[in-house]
Amino acid sequence: MQTNPTSNLQMAELVAEREQSSYESERDIGSLSLVIPVYNEVESIEPLYQEIVAAVEPLALPWELIFIDDGSSDGTTRKLRDVYVRDARVQIIEFRRNFGKSAALAAGFEAARGDAVVTMDGDLQDLPGEIPRLIDQLNLGADLVSGWKFPRHDPLSKRLPSIVFNSVVRVFSGIKLHDFNCGLKAYRREVVKEVRIYGELHRYIPVLAHFRGFRVVEIPVQHRPRKYGRSKFGNGRFARGFFDLLTVLFLAQYTRRPLHFFGWFGVTALGLGFIINAYLAIIWFLGHPIGTRPLLTLGVLLMIIGAQFVVFGLLAEMIASTKTDRDYSVRRTLGRRALDGDLAPDDGRLER
Repeated sequence: MQTNPTSNLQMAELVAEREQSSYESERDIGSLSLVIPVYNEVESIEPLYQEIVAAVEPLALPWELIFIDDGSSDGTTRKLRDVYVRDARVQIIEFRRNFGKSAALAAGFEAARGDAVVTMDGDLQDLPGEIPRLIDQLNLGADLVSGWKFPRHDPLSKRLPSIVFNSVVRVFSGIKLHDFNCGLKAYRREVVKEVRIYGELHRYIPVLAHFRGFRVVEIPVQHRPRKYGRSKFGNGRFARGFFDLLTVLFLAQYTRRPLHFFGWFGVTALGLGFIINAYLAIIWFLGHPIGTRPLLTLGVLLMIIGAQFVVFGLLAEMIASTKTDRDYSVRRTLGRRALDGDLAPDDGRLER
């Protein structure tokens, strides 16, 4: 039985058109989760909630609002519960003590069910009115939209260290963002489910997402002076942030091949040690004493250190080989069709 090539071509074009249409509709945001960590922000809770409702309702999307109470002690918990009682879309996650912003965001990301997840600080400096603009960027194809506080209404003592911090991160990461640490961000669901944060790595979520292959964009957003309370972060965070940056760069590039990192140090040290000891061996064969030369100690020490680096790398490779986390990120899979009677599993997403 012969097949019609023209018919097959038309069928292929029809399938491609349907898959493209399905992909485009899949990329549109259908529901929204707002994740807001708060710590001793009692005066901000009610006006923040009112602004969020005013900004999100016109989007005509199912939405939820997740507050993470990071061990507040000033009445914030009571205020949050008042909002929770009035609005069924509000969730509260209460920590037993202050665990930090990264832990709060991780808890919120785990609870979020929307196609898009928007984060912002709870101090009213971020404007909820910017949320529709962030969602628009996601609908245009971005995976992560990072806000750029411009102009920034903070004291010079906060702006100057931030400028230095952002410049350093840009240089080392290669990502051209102006404001890595802006709390106002929007993510596709898959980003927050794949990117794991702990410690104080919340500053580097755009870097972690970029290295996973997600598309990261930045837009300027409005910023307000702090009206209530005081900042919970001191200048010491920038020193800690430098070590976190080293952690992020190492995890992004060498998690699955640690020997490539340790091996360079090991091979370099071994090579220098070998050259030094070979030189001393030649001198010894020529009849010159080398036992009291400091260069002998240096040569032996370099070879020992080099061998240790190589062993460290091999041990790290053994540990890395036992990891079950996948080290790749899948955007979509086309071509598989559900069998008759198959049911899609409940993935916990918000429904219209």
